[in-house]
Amino acid sequence: MKVPFNLPFHTGNEAEYIKNAFENGQLSGNGPLTKQVSLILQDIFQAPKVLLTYSCTAALEMSAMLIDISPGDEVIMPSYTFVSTANAFVLRGARPVFVDIDPLTFNISPSAVEKAITSRTKAIVAVHYAGISCDMGELCRLAHSYGVTLIEDAAQAIYSLFNNRPLGSFGDLATVSFHETKNISCGEGGCLVINNPALIERAEIIWEKGTDRTRFHMGLVDKYTWQDIGSSFLPGEISAALLLSQLDQGQSITNARMQNWSHYDDFFCKSDIGACLQTMHIPNHATHNAHMYYLLFDHSAARGQFMDYMKSKSISCVFHYVPLHLSPAGKKYGRYCGDMKNTLRASDCLIRLPIFPSLDASYVTNAIQEYSGQL
Repeated sequence: MKVPFNLPFHTGNEAEYIKNAFENGQLSGNGPLTKQVSLILQDIFQAPKVLLTYSCTAALEMSAMLIDISPGDEVIMPSYTFVSTANAFVLRGARPVFVDIDPLTFNISPSAVEKAITSRTKAIVAVHYAGISCDMGELCRLAHSYGVTLIEDAAQAIYSLFNNRPLGSFGDLATVSFHETKNISCGEGGCLVINNPALIERAEIIWEKGTDRTRFHMGLVDKYTWQDIGSSFLPGEISAALLLSQLDQGQSITNARMQNWSHYDDFFCKSDIGACLQTMHIPNHATHNAHMYYLLFDHSAARGQFMDYMKSKSISCVFHYVPLHLSPAGKKYGRYCGDMKNTLRASDCLIRLPIFPSLDASYVTNAIQEYSGQL
């Protein structure tokens, strides 16, 4: 039996939703299905406005435009994140300032953030790693105290909560991914969550290639024209159709993932091998979405031995980010602040287990039990 790391979820309703897109007579962006999905997402994130984008990367790039990032600005973010978190701001001329992460959650450390704030700081980007909430209470306090914008990179965090409030609802802006590796997927896609009402009108202009086309379709102007910088950030209606089919089953998808996550966690709580590993830590303030299940080994060699064994059993386990502050582009465009020991440890020692709704998690844990018996 071969177990992939991820298997995109198939609802069975995709064809019907795509057929609806054709019947509506519009396949380009911002059609009826896009509007329907946007309303659902506004309810999930308790936000005044959500704009669908063709990726979470695009939503991050829109964020940088919206807050007028310019050369000389600094944006604080974790080094342990995907390249898009930094790229979006570097493209506007900003310098990413990389800081360390919490050793238990691998989320950005608020104390490290505060030490990195300078007069050039324009924004803080909170990445909710593994769908587990950052300390949003402290990060909101810092953003308010220092007068900087707070952006949530909630790529992995749909349906996750901080103190029973949705992740993606705290920052002025938040970005979400619907890539096929995420819990809710349309293959490639994302959205920009706009919590600051003052940013909505300009966001719609940037979203529509820098024009006021949205206002034209609302009947607020008699013609539309070029108003601002922007780009073609809209996904087509086929992507919206796929996303709608997933959102209709969003809670059942999450529940299925959670069953596998809980199976893993129960196993490691009871297994001897669990004593040799750091397993996932869920803070009291966090309700997570079972986006991933990871393990942290004592050293990289132990991780490598485990990966090799699981590969021999045709079970795909993968590590995660290479720290951005050590990458060629990170050294060229950014800087780091403070001790990065937790980032380095996560990069060297963390491994992710397969997790998706149709997974037989017991097959994976049986293989791990066999491995632990050989130690």
